[in-house]
Amino acid sequence: MATRSLWRTRAKVAVAATALCTGGAAATIATSDDPAAALKLCTAVPLRLLRDSATAASIVFDYQYSLWGLPEGSNERAKIKHEVHLRSARKLQELCFRNGGIYIKLGQHIGQLEYLIPQEYVLTMRESMLNKCPVSSYDQVCEVFKKELGETPDKVFDEFDPKPIASASLAQVHIARTHDGQKVAVKVQHTHMTDTAAADQATVEFLVNTLHRLFPSFDYRWLVSEIRESLPKELDFLIEAKNSVKCLENFRKLSPHIADYVYAPEVHWSLSTSKLLTMEFMDGAYVNDVISIQKLGIQPSDVARLVSQTFAEMMFKHGFVHCDPHAANLLVRPLPSGKRRIFGKKKPQLILLDHGLYKELDFSTRFSYASLWRALVFSDANGIKEHSVKLGAGEDLYVLFAGILTMRPWNRVIDRAVDHLVIKGTDSDRSELQMYASQYFPQISELLRRLPRVILLMLKTNDCLRAVNNSLLQGSSLETFLIIGRVSSEAVVEAKMTQMKSLFSWIDIWFEEFLFEARLLALQIAFWLLRVRNALT
Repeated sequence: MATRSLWRTRAKVAVAATALCTGGAAATIATSDDPAAALKLCTAVPLRLLRDSATAASIVFDYQYSLWGLPEGSNERAKIKHEVHLRSARKLQELCFRNGGIYIKLGQHIGQLEYLIPQEYVLTMRESMLNKCPVSSYDQVCEVFKKELGETPDKVFDEFDPKPIASASLAQVHIARTHDGQKVAVKVQHTHMTDTAAADQATVEFLVNTLHRLFPSFDYRWLVSEIRESLPKELDFLIEAKNSVKCLENFRKLSPHIADYVYAPEVHWSLSTSKLLTMEFMDGAYVNDVISIQKLGIQPSDVARLVSQTFAEMMFKHGFVHCDPHAANLLVRPLPSGKRRIFGKKKPQLILLDHGLYKELDFSTRFSYASLWRALVFSDANGIKEHSVKLGAGEDLYVLFAGILTMRPWNRVIDRAVDHLVIKGTDSDRSELQMYASQYFPQISELLRRLPRVILLMLKTNDCLRAVNNSLLQGSSLETFLIIGRVSSEAVVEAKMTQMKSLFSWIDIWFEEFLFEARLLALQIAFWLLRVRNALT
């Protein structure tokens, strides 16, 4: 109910902000059907705008003043630039923590953009935004429990640790034990989220629209629409619980060959509401913690393969995709069955957490997206253009779209070399990509405006997965792209089979699949030969 109430008042937020900025706040509060909420909004929105403006001005001034007069390419400029990047990243980090809510989610996303923004920003955000977010007090937690379940945590559970084990932008997690002895994780929504979410949406909308008016090439108005659609769902934990159930059902029905290797915590429905989610407690290593993964007797490369296969199956076959797979939402543990690889290493099981943000791809979008990735893996320039255009990139920006998906320049995308999409993770790779991002910023903004919002979420998912792979493998892997090529090819064939109208259609599809299987086998052979050569040199 609280979530629905929040979004019924969404339209009033902008009015409240405007009223305050023009001296009409008192009238807005007086005429509101919820004066207390209107007062909070009228206070929060301008305060956030002031913080945003002050931080932006401070960062811009620091760059202009500190780098003034220093020659391009000089060692001194590089040293000073590193220091400014670090200071600015910390200012941005402080802004995200002070504003909270959506700003923390934006900070988390910045932490995944490894090849687009300076490393100082990526590392600062990644170290702090994933599981070190602001914490609600135990009294505030008790307030949520009383509203949702009518009792305090110590009455609802046999044991309840008042200190959270993790805190995120929307909620924090506590360990508890039920009266029948089961160890559980309890996700409790921050009490301030109702007011904060509305204020954040208003400030983001105001800033994006203002920047677009001042700089027409900066058009991120689609971000406002995405926040408007996705945030109410993320604030309803019952939707999250249902998403986790549907996710596992999809693996059992559509991807049974890896269903045992993917898991989500079991939900305790009687102890869950829209603001409280009680789940089975999961013990495992974070997916980016290579040392802990190795201590479990698991190879990081096996984890990277499993992550790639899991999300490829979701995107290309299920059409129901977990769109927030950053490292804090992915755990790894040994497969409970105890199965091992040939050389004794344990097989991994991937545990998916935080199922609040999912996107569904309709048949047409899923088919085009799978076809596009298949074309990318096989360096098929015509296929890349055809399916990029179908997804909305247009004939003028399909090259840029391919580059954003793969983080590779066009000449590498269509290169026939077996490792044409592999990112080595070197400083030169990173510098090249950051240069392209800066050079083509207006075109990138236009492309993001054109693409369907569901594809924008796929781009975010790709960013998260790329960061995970980089943590596990210190760069991307050819094997990752072989997995994407195989799963996308299978999905395309399955989709075509559902549309088959005659025996001749079946023969055409079978022959096409045979050709792609042959090409994939050739890539795999080349991959193994490459590994042997590298091992010998």
